[in-house]
Amino acid sequence: MGSKLENYINLRAVLRYVEERRHEDGGYCFVSLLNETNINDTYYAVKIYDLLGMEVPEREKTIEFLYTSLKPQQAVVAISMAIEGLAILGAKDLAEEGLSLVFEKYRPLEGKFAVGLGGSEEFGTATPLEATYWVLRAFKAVDHKISPEEKEKIREFIESFRKGDGYGVKQAITTMTYQAIFALNSLDYKTPKTSHFHRCEAYGGFTEVPYSLPPYLEPTFYALRGLKLLGEKPRYVKEHINFIRALQNPNGGFRRSLEMGISNFQNTYRGLRALDDLLSF
Repeated sequence: MGSKLENYINLRAVLRYVEERRHEDGGYCFVSLLNETNINDTYYAVKIYDLLGMEVPEREKTIEFLYTSLKPQQAVVAISMAIEGLAILGAKDLAEEGLSLVFEKYRPLEGKFAVGLGGSEEFGTATPLEATYWVLRAFKAVDHKISPEEKEKIREFIESFRKGDGYGVKQAITTMTYQAIFALNSLDYKTPKTSHFHRCEAYGGFTEVPYSLPPYLEPTFYALRGLKLLGEKPRYVKEHINFIRALQNPNGGFRRSLEMGISNFQNTYRGLRALDDLLSF
């Protein structure tokens, strides 16, 4: 396959895991027996293939699935994922059509940061900061320009989540700290320096809050992404690699912790992306 990742994990099993969960409509569902294809799983399937430099099987079907999934009732996080997925698949014109749905729910000049919020990638119900992160990813994917006035309103909103040198609702957490600094960076503001990620670094993996255990894949993924954005390196590269390798399940997918967890697409992508980041430090 030619990927450096295959020296560390069973990459053939990963591809088999993803491929077996592709359905006739072009969408994906991580629970293979269910025919409930969805944007989240399809987005991460696209991201996995893109990371590995591979063509998405029956690409046109997946484009059609994501495009027809762009509906007003979808949460802004899902709409943003579909837009980014379409852009990765080369359907930028269709992705741009989805922006009208984003503008119905995300109006920073009116002080509305994701009307209704709805579903979340991480927390059950999306935080407005999470919605901002995904909207800005979608904007970046289609090169949508944001006005200076909108940028400043979004920056002020992001800073309202600042907790010390990190970001969160009640306290700084790894996921929201990364979402905040990514968002500020994508708005062309100077990336805020933070020691949060280093304080969450365990001897193999990262945690959501400093000096706590056990580590999980989600904060490990976000912390490594954050350190890369800051131009900094983790202390325990080899141990982090071993931690991620241990999260691959027999079916080829990745779980979130050493103790338990079934495979799903988002953690499989996170495992691959985090491992790829670690091999580049």
